[in-house]
Amino acid sequence: MKKFSTVLMTTVLALALAACGSAPATNSSNGGSAGGTEAQAPAKTDEVLTIKHQLGEAKVKKNPQKVVVFDFGALDTLEKLGIPVIGVPQANIPPYLEKYKDTKYKNVGSLVEPDFEKINAAAPDLILISGRQQTAYEELSKIAPTVFVGVDNTKYMESFESNMKTIGQIFGKETEIEKEVATVGESVKKLNAKASSGDKKALIVLVNGGKISAYGPGSRFGILHETFGFAPVDSSIQVTTHGQSISPEFIAQKNPDLLFVIDRDAAVAGGGDSPAKKVIENELVKNTNAFKNGGIVYLDPNYWYLSGGGLISVSKMVEEVDKGVK
Repeated sequence: MKKFSTVLMTTVLALALAACGSAPATNSSNGGSAGGTEAQAPAKTDEVLTIKHQLGEAKVKKNPQKVVVFDFGALDTLEKLGIPVIGVPQANIPPYLEKYKDTKYKNVGSLVEPDFEKINAAAPDLILISGRQQTAYEELSKIAPTVFVGVDNTKYMESFESNMKTIGQIFGKETEIEKEVATVGESVKKLNAKASSGDKKALIVLVNGGKISAYGPGSRFGILHETFGFAPVDSSIQVTTHGQSISPEFIAQKNPDLLFVIDRDAAVAGGGDSPAKKVIENELVKNTNAFKNGGIVYLDPNYWYLSGGGLISVSKMVEEVDKGVK
């Protein structure tokens, strides 16, 4: 009996050890994460979300697998979170998102002219758009759930945070989004304290084809005043999509202490020297406080004109304005 018991115990122990050795290894990776790891598709789920946005509402499956993105701010947010996409408009992609020019991503048209046939063929689960595609919303919605994630210039940070929460909800990245948005918020507070502590007045302009347009509070670049805290050199600048057309005489007359310049031509041309500098730094503008005190700041149009409103772009916008102000 003793011998039988010993044999039995030995057999049971061997079977237990064999079972442990054959157990599958667990994978602790959560796919993409804030910080730039290789993008991996989020886990599939049957949960359907009702997403309300500026243009309506959409029924979106949580963790969509095939995403088409037209807004570069949304694209840089997905890049930051490590979430893959299948299609983008490949013309005028900002250099910091250059990887999306690769042929493994479907070219779904331009920023203002979506290619409906290619988008339909891609069979996306979700389409993200902003202002440039607003008129195509109805047509895009027939292809797949379409969500508007453009920022509201009259309440930039509020709409930015709302859009980020929406993206976090759709892709199950609420915790990561909360952390990233809080980091951006802290940097904005520091910049605002710096900007509002002095008495310097600022003007932000866009240069396009040798012409100059000014933007004030409430405009597409009004974040400089309402959020970053810079006092406007003129509070009555017309709020229009293309800004108020001005001349060098206007700049000289207003005499800003800080002049922020966005070069649209450089953004559209894809880099190189800034044509805006030749337009801005003429004899009239050289008499302003901005020029005399080194207060002319040339902003990166890839963040300010092409994208904006994303985790990467908003962070860079804050960073370069902060660095440009002495």
